[in-house]
Amino acid sequence: MEAGQVAITCPFSGSPNQSKMNKNQLSGLVRGMMILCAVALAMVLFVPLWRIDLDAPQYPEGLRLLIYPNKLGGNVDIVNGLNHYIGMKTLHAEDFMEFTILPYIIGFFAAFALLVGISAKPKLLYVFLGFFICFGIISMVDFWRWEYDYGHNLDPNAAIVVPGMSYQPPLIGFKQLLNFGAYSMPDVGGYLFIAVGLLGVGAAWITGKQQLKAKAGSIPVMTLFAGISLVASSCNPGPEQINIGKDNCHFCKMTITDARFASEVVTKKGRIYKFDDSHCLLAYLKTNDIPATEIKDTYVANFSGNHKLLNVTDAMFLQSETLRGPMGGNLAAFNHADSFKQAQQQYAAEVTNWKEISK
Repeated sequence: MEAGQVAITCPFSGSPNQSKMNKNQLSGLVRGMMILCAVALAMVLFVPLWRIDLDAPQYPEGLRLLIYPNKLGGNVDIVNGLNHYIGMKTLHAEDFMEFTILPYIIGFFAAFALLVGISAKPKLLYVFLGFFICFGIISMVDFWRWEYDYGHNLDPNAAIVVPGMSYQPPLIGFKQLLNFGAYSMPDVGGYLFIAVGLLGVGAAWITGKQQLKAKAGSIPVMTLFAGISLVASSCNPGPEQINIGKDNCHFCKMTITDARFASEVVTKKGRIYKFDDSHCLLAYLKTNDIPATEIKDTYVANFSGNHKLLNVTDAMFLQSETLRGPMGGNLAAFNHADSFKQAQQQYAAEVTNWKEISK
């Protein structure tokens, strides 16, 4: 180079100094993702986080309870009126400490995400993601605790008392509570939270891959996210456990008392219907309230052993008038040949199958 010339280095030329800088800084894409996270979290402060919808014949348009970061919304007064009859405490925002501190926590994470985007430091990104995931887990545990408290701590002098009955809404999904169907799901703010989590994981994944290419000791980072992927891919929800003496039959509304005859239907949307014996199960299926095309699986309790729920396609069935369920059903299901043969002799039962039973 001649004297007096100025050396101009392209920022993407791959020089050693530039390579060192890149592996210690977030890429422009990742920084943009984190700034987007900050904007999304700021929006969460003004929209509902969660919603609980209640459906019942007397309310054809349904009732809705909206949970904001700092208040309750929706049909709060009507829900409180209904809760009074069954002994549940009324809902008031001032009774929840969470409504006081949650806006500050959300604001903290919004500022943290913005700091990550501006500073472009990978370590801050990983710290943000770790704290954010922990916060999400703690929030869901706290929400479940709140639902449990309100659903179980009932006034014994309430106008309507059903022995053994609790009214805890589902954490997420559907649950039948007397004649009300309760749906619990994220609202706009909840989906924004999920989007921030996904963006954070994506940003960390991209950064980890870049660090791996730069040989900057990214193996622990990649191992972490490989583990997360493995856990996520292993989730395969099955039937919901039937709580004997607490859950009610969807058809006759009686409390399920005999684990040997209980049964359950799971729809493709994840809605669960529980029954106290085969009579109620078959009678309900014949109403066609759930089209056959919408049913994912049907389960029956194992008559012997631990009474685990069995898929009807895998169970062996016996039918006898001496096999009397709580509502007059005469079926028993088995998954083991020895107990099946023993019960067949004991009850003088006939062998049958689900195809014949469900005609």
